[in-house]
Amino acid sequence: MTAEPTAEPVEPADPVKPRGRIARTAVLVAVFICAACGLVYELALVALGSYLIGDTVGQASIVLSLMVFAMGVGALAAKPLQRWAAPAFAGIELLLALLGGISVLGLYAAFAWLSLYMPALIATALVLGVLIGAEIPLLMVLLQRIRRQDAGSAVADLFAADYVGGLVGGLAFPFLLLPLFGQVQGALLVGMVNAAAGIGLVLTVFRRELSKRATLLLTGATVLVGGVLVGAYAFADDFEVTARQALYADPVVHSERTPYQDVVLTESVSLNGTSDTRLYLNGDLQFSSMDEYRYHEALVHPAMAGPRERVLVLGGGDGLALREVLRYPDVREATLVDLDPAVLELARTDPRVSTLNKDAFAEPRVRAIAADAFSWLRDNRERYDVVLVDMPDADSTATAKLYSTEFYGLVRQAMSDNARVVVQAGSPFFAPKAFWCIESTMRSAGLNTVPYQIAMPSFGEWGFHLAAATPGSAPESAISMEVGPSISMELAGDHTTEGHPIASSGGTSLASPGAPPLRLPADAPPLRSMDVATLQAAATFSPDRTRIPGLEPSTLMHPTILQYAQGEWANY
Repeated sequence: MTAEPTAEPVEPADPVKPRGRIARTAVLVAVFICAACGLVYELALVALGSYLIGDTVGQASIVLSLMVFAMGVGALAAKPLQRWAAPAFAGIELLLALLGGISVLGLYAAFAWLSLYMPALIATALVLGVLIGAEIPLLMVLLQRIRRQDAGSAVADLFAADYVGGLVGGLAFPFLLLPLFGQVQGALLVGMVNAAAGIGLVLTVFRRELSKRATLLLTGATVLVGGVLVGAYAFADDFEVTARQALYADPVVHSERTPYQDVVLTESVSLNGTSDTRLYLNGDLQFSSMDEYRYHEALVHPAMAGPRERVLVLGGGDGLALREVLRYPDVREATLVDLDPAVLELARTDPRVSTLNKDAFAEPRVRAIAADAFSWLRDNRERYDVVLVDMPDADSTATAKLYSTEFYGLVRQAMSDNARVVVQAGSPFFAPKAFWCIESTMRSAGLNTVPYQIAMPSFGEWGFHLAAATPGSAPESAISMEVGPSISMELAGDHTTEGHPIASSGGTSLASPGAPPLRLPADAPPLRSMDVATLQAAATFSPDRTRIPGLEPSTLMHPTILQYAQGEWANY
C-alpha cells in the first residue's frame, strides 16, 4: 500500500505588489509632502493663537503637546486598518486635508462669533493629531508592499523623508505661506496639496489594490473635498472681512496682517458729527482719537523737562508721541524705532492717522527706523537726552522682553548725562502687579523712578514711570514750572530710604532717591489735559493702589511681568 502524497499548504495570495524604484520614490515623496503639510497645520494653529490670544508660549505648548499625544493615539488606531492600507491612507489624507485646510478658518469663526476659541482649538489639535499619527503606520505598510526591507532600513527611509518634509514645511510657513497667502488661504492651499499627494499616490501606485467601489468613493470624496477647499479659498477674503468686523464695535476702515501683527483701524461718527478713529494691534486698543491726547501729553511732556535736543522714541509707530515731541522747537533730532514698517506706513499715508499726528513723519528732524527696539539698542552707539518707551503691554512673550532688566539696561546705555526716560506701564488699577513690577525692573537696571497716573476714558486708570540714571537729571536752570513747592521738594529732594512712601497731600508719592523731579517744562506748549495741579495729583496713589512690595524684576530668562499681565488682565 502506498501512502498518498500530502497536500502542500496553500499560501494566501499576496496583495498586488507594485515594483520598481519609481513606486518606492513616490511613497517617500508622499511621506515628505504629508510631513510638510502636518507641520504647517501645527504652526498655523500656534500662529493663530498668538495673533488672537497673544500668549505664544502657552499656545505653542497646548497645540504641540495635544498633537503629539494624539499622534500616538492615531498610530495605535491605525493598526486595524493595515489590511486596507491603501484606501485607508487615502481616506485619512482626504479627511486631514479637509479639516487641516479649514482649521484656521473655523477657529477664527469660533473666536469672532462664538467665543469658544480654546475648546475649538483643543478639539482641532486632537483630531488633526490623530489623523497625522495614523499616516506613518499605513505608509510603512505601503512601503513594504513595494519591496520588503528589514525594519531598521524601512524606518530609516521613512523617517528621513518625514523629517526633511517637516523642515520644508516649518520654513515654508513663515517665509512663504504667511507673506504670500496669509493664514486662512495658506492653510487652505496646504490642504489642497495634502489631498493631492494622498489621493495621487493611491490612485496611481496602488490603484490595483482598490475595488471599483472604493475607487468611486475616493474619487467622489476627492471632488467634494477639493470643492470645499477651493470654494473656501475663493471666499476667504470676504470671510476675513466679515469675521474681523464682528470683533469690533465700529466699522473697520483698514486692516492688514503683517509678519508681526494684525493691524486694524476703525472709525465711527457720532450723531453730532464727531469722528472716533481707533487703532488696534492684535485686537488690543492702541489709541482712540477722542482721548489719545491725554495719554500722549502725560507720556511726553514731563520727560521733556530738561535737556532735549536729541529724543529717542521706542515704539509709538502711530506718530502721536512724536507729534508732542516736535512741539518743542529746540528738539534738534527725534529718532523713532518701531518694529512694524506697516504701522509706520499707515501713520505716514492714512489721512485719518496722519491728521492726528500732524504729519510728524514728514518733519526733517525725524528719523524713523523699522527695527526691533531690543536689537536696535544693542547696536546703538548714540546718546539721547530723552527716551520715550511707548510699547504695547507686556501680555505676550514678544513684548515681555521689552519690559526686562536687560532691555532697561540697554535703554540706560542710550541715555546721555542728565537724561530722562519714561515708560508707559499699563494700569495701576486693573494690573497693579504688572505696573509695580515694571518699576522694580527699571530700578534693577539702575534707573531711579517716580510713578504717576492719569485717567483715560478709553483705557481707564493708566500709569507711567519717569526715571533718570543719575541724580539731578534735570537742572533747575532749565525748568521753572515746578509741580507745586511741596511735591517738588518730595520728588527732587529729601527722600526717605527706598521703599518707604513719602506722604503728600491727598495720597502717597512714591519717588525713589535720585528720581527726576516730576514737573512740566517752563516753555511747555499749551496742553489740553495737564497743568501743574493735575500733574501734582498724578503723582499720588491711594492707599489701595500703592506700591506692592516684594515683586521680582522681570528678566529675559524669568519674565515675571508676563505672568502678572496675563493673570491680571484676564479678569477684564
